[in-house]
Amino acid sequence: MLLLLVGSGLALLAATQPWFAIRLTDTANHASTITVAGSVAAPALTALSLAGLALTAALAIAGPVFRIVLALLGVLLGVSVMISAITAVSDAVGASSAAITTATGVAGEASVRRLVQSVETELWPWLAIVAAVLIILASAAVVVFSRLWPGPSRKYQTRFAGEDGRPADEVMAEATDEAADDTPDAAPATDDDEARAAAESPEADRPGGPDRDTAIDSWDELTRGEDPTR
Repeated sequence: MLLLLVGSGLALLAATQPWFAIRLTDTANHASTITVAGSVAAPALTALSLAGLALTAALAIAGPVFRIVLALLGVLLGVSVMISAITAVSDAVGASSAAITTATGVAGEASVRRLVQSVETELWPWLAIVAAVLIILASAAVVVFSRLWPGPSRKYQTRFAGEDGRPADEVMAEATDEAADDTPDAAPATDDDEARAAAESPEADRPGGPDRDTAIDSWDELTRGEDPTR
């Protein structure tokens, strides 16, 4: 992870530095020099570098499966950084055409190339290539060794999980079973008690039975704004 962080940081640093010093010659044979930054020569480099930093942060809390997925994305990210840097170095004039057009007002590939007298490549694009190699190696190392990493911190588990790491629903189910076991069983009612209670109940003579009346009473209490669950 530290190697991935260093590689992404170096790529971001290289993107902010000058990559090419281009010497131009105008029609009057007067030369001028244009400095082209890495963010202009390789526009995607800044976004790729920031993505590498975010990838490092995600690896810190990812699970075993997502570590492999993120590592494969890291390899792809490093390859993209390398392609971006190598493309700019291999054709410095083409990569700097936007800066040349802004400075001179001349557009068109052929016209821009005729204005260029010489190109001097700085150290920073090569540093970006080195950073890409570091990102690729670090991501490949994650694929190989991530199974040896410890698991994520307990603070990323379910809030109501048990101390042994079990899911919250299992803990709640076990607590409910224990409470049911601790509740004393009521004495069984005899047939005489049940018959006497049914005969004395004022709801026995009502059509529909007590369940229907209870439901109607609950709706009436809700209409009056009272709590029927009391």
